[in-house]
Amino acid sequence: MTKPSVFSQIIAGEVPAKRVYQDDQCIVIEDRSPKAPTHLLIIPRKPLVSVADAGPEDAPLLGHLLWVASELGRKLKLDDGFRLIINNGRGAGQTVFHLHIHLLAQRELREADLAQGLPE
Repeated sequence: MTKPSVFSQIIAGEVPAKRVYQDDQCIVIEDRSPKAPTHLLIIPRKPLVSVADAGPEDAPLLGHLLWVASELGRKLKLDDGFRLIINNGRGAGQTVFHLHIHLLAQRELREADLAQGLPE
């Protein structure tokens, strides 16, 4: 049996995390190792390993995650913009194998940052 990811443990309330939003499909927490002044993780409650593992039945969930990001951008008044990043697979820097979206704001990311990928 595979050990649940840290995100599954956070969702279950077994590991503490600062939640900034939650609904029946996802939770949003502050990243413990932020790469920008605003660095949130949007995590589906469904334990998808990565975006590549999503099937056609997950399209509404994926859309919901993006809608949550847009709502957070409005509520947090991120009028200058924000960046959404999904690391898909070990080769892309994914280290927690439970799909999640990084929302970063209030720091300009340079091309060099993008070339290195976003470490988790």
